[in-house]
Amino acid sequence: MTEFSDQEKTRRQRRQDLLASGVDVYPARFDGRQPIADILTHWKDGETVIMAGRVRAIRVQGGSAFLRLEDESGELQVFLQKKELEQFSTLTKQIDLGDFLGISGQTFVTKRGERTVDVRTVTWLSKALRPLPSAWHGLADVETRFRYRELDLIMSDDVRQVFRARSATVQAMREFLDGAGFMEVETPMLHPIVGGANAKPFTTHHAALHADLYLRIAPELYLKRLIVGGLGRVYEIGRNFRNEGIDRDHNPEFTMMECYASFTDYRWMMELTEKMLAHIAKRVLGTTTIPLKEGTVDLTRPLPRLSYQQLFQERLKLDIETASETEFVSAMKHAKIDTPEAPTRPKLIDELFKSEIRPTLIEPVFVIDYPTEMIPLAKKKLDNPNFVECFQLLMNGTEVTKGFSELNDPIDQRERFNAQQSLRETGDDEAQPIDETYLRSLEYGMPPTSGLGIGIDRLTAILTGQKTLKDVILFPTLKPEPNDAS
Repeated sequence: MTEFSDQEKTRRQRRQDLLASGVDVYPARFDGRQPIADILTHWKDGETVIMAGRVRAIRVQGGSAFLRLEDESGELQVFLQKKELEQFSTLTKQIDLGDFLGISGQTFVTKRGERTVDVRTVTWLSKALRPLPSAWHGLADVETRFRYRELDLIMSDDVRQVFRARSATVQAMREFLDGAGFMEVETPMLHPIVGGANAKPFTTHHAALHADLYLRIAPELYLKRLIVGGLGRVYEIGRNFRNEGIDRDHNPEFTMMECYASFTDYRWMMELTEKMLAHIAKRVLGTTTIPLKEGTVDLTRPLPRLSYQQLFQERLKLDIETASETEFVSAMKHAKIDTPEAPTRPKLIDELFKSEIRPTLIEPVFVIDYPTEMIPLAKKKLDNPNFVECFQLLMNGTEVTKGFSELNDPIDQRERFNAQQSLRETGDDEAQPIDETYLRSLEYGMPPTSGLGIGIDRLTAILTGQKTLKDVILFPTLKPEPNDAS
């Protein structure tokens, strides 16, 4: 049985008293409300206004009381007087911090210069049965902030601003892509076969079809089938799911934008990426200069390009084109990096890059031309088929975007899938299986195409100066609490 604190018992009793007196404490609507920000922007003394909000402060002084009401747009002080409100005495005894009230009254400015509304009517909109965290101490426990995000939002305007910036980021991205001739589409989230990336999936079962399905790890193959179908330029913004660990840069479910443009290559897509990021920064921040861990960067200037091979040679003294698996394992041991369970050559290279090179790349840089064995869906370079026309934009030591010239040769793609299947058979459960439906689609012909993926969570974290993805995901994945029914 739930045990209530003294405050909770008092609030519940007040709710009961209100209901017993005939007050509808939880009405369905409240008409005529003006956002507080609008009232403040168009302020006129002596004007009648209607507003509503959460009670954030209460100060009773004899026959009068001052409250602070807050809505999604701002805060405003309201003034209650016994001589104007018949229910003043009972009202001031029943109001708690966190309650929602609707009021009407006249605007005026106090002797101290504070804009205030002199209340004429009060309407109960919601009775809060739990006390809010202390306004002074706020939510000190980080996990509590993430687990009960609604409290975090109530107590911190800075947190609200982060998520407004996230919304603006997605809006600006859509605006840019729509303006560049892309068509927004939706593709399945339940996949019959894993594809589009190297990752572990979440598995579910469809009872009516008697079939196991996978939550998508990437929409890539479906989007490229739309290119085959002649749509030309497409994009999708949506959730991906990967059954992997959780850290400052990873959450099992995350939001991605993927776009594809026919008759273009990865150089064209890198230029589009630069323009898009500058556009987003300008819309969200009002400037194209964004903060980094160390200093700032202006996104209007062309970003440098460094080859994957060059970085390995400069940082680790390894030639990834000729180095053996033994040399990669030795380099990992020297760097005190745990060897993957299935130490395939692509995984060894990837782990070395992520551990020893990527964290050092703070200023934005395109890392280009990855080993062919690492990117099975990208087109090989004409001058060296051991590498593919691929790029990653790295910033603040993490990947923000990834793109490449798409492989459109169905014979080459089958050979790459076969190589991936061999890796799966040696224990690499993140390698991609053979997707016959996608291969069949390619055999109908796909024009030269480039693609791009941008992590919305990571981009938002960079634009807003947040340290972890949990700070920009409203409800990040957390370990369930004991007896957690949510």
